[in-house]
Amino acid sequence: MKKRLLAAMLCLSIPAGSAIAADGTALFQSNCSMCHQPNGQGVPGQFPALVGRVGKIASTPEGRQYVVAVALNGIMGAITIQGNSYAGFMPPFKMLADDQVAAILNHVAGLPDGPDATIFTVQDVAAARGKSIAPSAMVEKRQALDALHPLP
Repeated sequence: MKKRLLAAMLCLSIPAGSAIAADGTALFQSNCSMCHQPNGQGVPGQFPALVGRVGKIASTPEGRQYVVAVALNGIMGAITIQGNSYAGFMPPFKMLADDQVAAILNHVAGLPDGPDATIFTVQDVAAARGKSIAPSAMVEKRQALDALHPLP
C-alpha cells in the first residue's frame, strides 16, 4: 500500500505542462485554433493563416525571433498578409510555459503536412520572454522584418 501511495505521489509531482508540451497539436487546438482555425488556415480579413507561412518566416534568425515574440507578446494593429488586411488583436501567450510555446510554434511551422518542425527551442522562448514588447510595437517589428526579408 505504501509503495502505491508513494508512486501516486510521484506521478502527481510531475508538472502537467511537461507532459502536455510534447503535443504541439493539442496545445494549438486548445489555444490557437478558435481564431486561426483547426488547420491553421485562418479567416481572411479576420485572422491570418499560419499554414505554410510560419516555417518560412522562421527560416532566418530574425524571423524566428519575430515569431516567438508574437507568440509571447501578441500583436495589435493593422497588418497586410498575402494581400489581406488585418486590423485586430492577438493576445499574448506568456501564461504558457516555454516548452508549451515552443511546441505550438513547432507544430505550426510544420503545417500543412507535418510532422512538427524542430525550429523553435525552449531556450529561444526563454530568451524572448525577457524582452517584453507591447503588442502595438510588434507591428513595427513586423514591418522592419518584412523590409529585411519579405514575409510570405
